[in-house]
Amino acid sequence: MTRDKILFDQLGSLSTERRNRKSMSIDSMDTLGILRLINSEDGTVAGRVRKEIPQIVKAVESVVRAFKSGGRLVYVGAGTSGRLGILDASECPPTFGTSPGMVRGVIAGGKRAVFRLLEGAEDSGKSGTMDMVKLRIGRHDIVCGIAASLRTPYVVAAVRKAKELGASTIYITSNPLSAFQRPAFKDLRDHVDIAICPDVGPEIIMGSTRMKSGTAQKMVLNMITTAAMIRMGKVYGNMMVDCTMKSRKLRERAKKVVMVVTGADYRTAGKYLTKADGHVKTAIVMIKAGVSSAEARKRLIAGGGFIRPALKKRQIKLR
Repeated sequence: MTRDKILFDQLGSLSTERRNRKSMSIDSMDTLGILRLINSEDGTVAGRVRKEIPQIVKAVESVVRAFKSGGRLVYVGAGTSGRLGILDASECPPTFGTSPGMVRGVIAGGKRAVFRLLEGAEDSGKSGTMDMVKLRIGRHDIVCGIAASLRTPYVVAAVRKAKELGASTIYITSNPLSAFQRPAFKDLRDHVDIAICPDVGPEIIMGSTRMKSGTAQKMVLNMITTAAMIRMGKVYGNMMVDCTMKSRKLRERAKKVVMVVTGADYRTAGKYLTKADGHVKTAIVMIKAGVSSAEARKRLIAGGGFIRPALKKRQIKLR
């Protein structure tokens, strides 16, 4: 049997590559019918992701451990999956005030592949291996492979190399966990610590995994980083308190957070943010605990970056 025929048969066994019975006549529908059908299928995705929450919990706890040990979360993907990883990683610094290297997104084919298709990039296992070496992946890091079809050579090789280098590994696919049990995926299975498998079923357009699969991946990535950042003290109540102030919108958002938490007026919030060098958590502790910027920072450090412990001396309640 040729390599192409092996791949053909392998793809045929994956749920993401099958025909969706509900959309077999989609080309004869009017616009309203097309959109209703797409929306109906999209509506099933959240339930599929919900079934994977126990595995997502494990992923979040692993990511938090990596962060606390000075490690990184590195997403690895090709095509849509790679772009979603880059998107999630790029949103962490402005939202949670993380350093650019704390959450990284790596895509087959490099930066050019973010904006255009680079044929064959996803088939290069060698590139996946080398990208992990270039990033100096180590035992404190956690590498998350994202591949709707499970078998993407670039992603598989990257995850395998990451595991060999001592990193913890996560794998996100839109195929069921049972697919990992097939002989063809034994090597991958042996190198994955946590498998997250929201089985979204066949796509509206056969094989177009930018649709339901992409939606499921985006939801899972949002859950992992958001929950991990909450566990790292970057949220107080339900507000972002480690956001950066690098745009007018973010500066005004920071003022609003300070105002909501402390009850300060607009002018006072701005004044304390200036004293705190734009650090929202420091400004909040300064106002609520009645301390200087230096003392507020000491308290935050002692509290592991969390606001609540930094306020305990005064037993100040959350507004």
